[in-house]
Amino acid sequence: MPLVAGVDSSTQSCKVVIRDAETGKLVREGRAPHRAGTAVPPAAWEAALSDAVAQAGGLEDVAAASIAGQMQGMVCLDAGGAVIRDAVLWNDTRSAGAAADLISDLGGGAAGQRAWAEAVGLVPVASFTVTKLRWLASAEPDNAARTAAVCLPHDWLTWRLSGAPGLDALRTDRSEASGTGYWSAATGEYRLDLLRLAFGRDDVLLPQVLGPTGQAGHLRTGAPLGPGAGDCAAAALGVGAESGDVIVSIGTSGIVSTVSDVPAADPSGIVAGYADMTGRFLPLVCTLNAARVLDAAATMLRVDHAELSALALSAPPGADGLALVPYLEGERTPNRPHATGAVHGLTLRTSTPAHLARAAVEGMLCALADGLDAMIAQGMTVNRVILVGGGARSEAVRRIAPTVFGRPVLVPPLGEYVADGAARQAAWVLSGGQRPPSWTVGQVETHEAGAVPAIRERYAVARANVLDRAG
Repeated sequence: MPLVAGVDSSTQSCKVVIRDAETGKLVREGRAPHRAGTAVPPAAWEAALSDAVAQAGGLEDVAAASIAGQMQGMVCLDAGGAVIRDAVLWNDTRSAGAAADLISDLGGGAAGQRAWAEAVGLVPVASFTVTKLRWLASAEPDNAARTAAVCLPHDWLTWRLSGAPGLDALRTDRSEASGTGYWSAATGEYRLDLLRLAFGRDDVLLPQVLGPTGQAGHLRTGAPLGPGAGDCAAAALGVGAESGDVIVSIGTSGIVSTVSDVPAADPSGIVAGYADMTGRFLPLVCTLNAARVLDAAATMLRVDHAELSALALSAPPGADGLALVPYLEGERTPNRPHATGAVHGLTLRTSTPAHLARAAVEGMLCALADGLDAMIAQGMTVNRVILVGGGARSEAVRRIAPTVFGRPVLVPPLGEYVADGAARQAAWVLSGGQRPPSWTVGQVETHEAGAVPAIRERYAVARANVLDRAG
């Protein structure tokens, strides 16, 4: 049986799965932690990948491999292929001012936002690579001048795994390119004019954008490397999402995405017009604050996650009016990079661990529900909500989600769906078929509960207060 490898090089760790190419059966796996921070030396990712591969029993017997990874990080290389500075990651907000400047450059206000949305399906925020390049050109002109090539985290890892044969061998895929701010998912072309607008020059080398089954290089064994993907697109493929499925992923970031046959171009910037791994599109809303809201609540209450879940479920829906706005690291949706979190409705009655635990879970889910509303406002069809990610491990999250989202929530078995999506792509490269191989994800739980409108109503009031304070 041919084996394939899938890698998830995420913000927090590197995961490797080895699966049967035909059935998707898991054969072995490995994991290694990543260095914390919003600016990280790429060599740390390579070291973690090496450790995770070793734990997974190596790659000598795999017939193909693919790497999915955190999107939008800026990796700058000099003419010799050396990394110039630590990679600035998607969750680094230092380029927030650059994002505002780029919108002003195309007319400012609503006009500038619309111009960007029409050009590349995105409106600049600090997460996108194009804003990080503008920041680099302004804050570190010497490093900007040395930059001969710009790539993304998974591009760099794929290049390194294939032996780093030269800058002209850098490859990426549609999903990753669509998050840069200088490649259009609608046209399939780089916008060098926008790269020049941001960086002051357009002579830097950019990775060639491959189709779904393109080969980005080879392992030293000769096995092909797939084009890879951004983590959101890989999770969609890993979970088997189809048109009309909305995937809510609760990890370091909170992601609401859906597979679509048409590209998105939201001038408000709330919905990002990404591409998926199959040749279609992946409209997406991202929040900076997701599972770590639960981490923070557990830390404040000095409990573990199981105890946090039990506490949350012991409090009534709506936490008797206690609402938590979870902007613990600023926020991307809405675009308030300098906002902070807040608790509203604190009274003697709600001053209990159970109420705070419930408010933390509900606040995190309300922020994601805002993203779901934005999808619907853009005309996207919502047939099913599929809940994945580390946050889905929480019983409280699974049971409370339908009361916030107002619709049934499907939870597939806990798994590494980003790595699985990469592995499925590798199997697709191996088969050369028109569609990726059909893999099953196992028994799916369905959670249903009546919607509780008061939860989101109170959250909306608290959110408005926070945004007024943040300006």
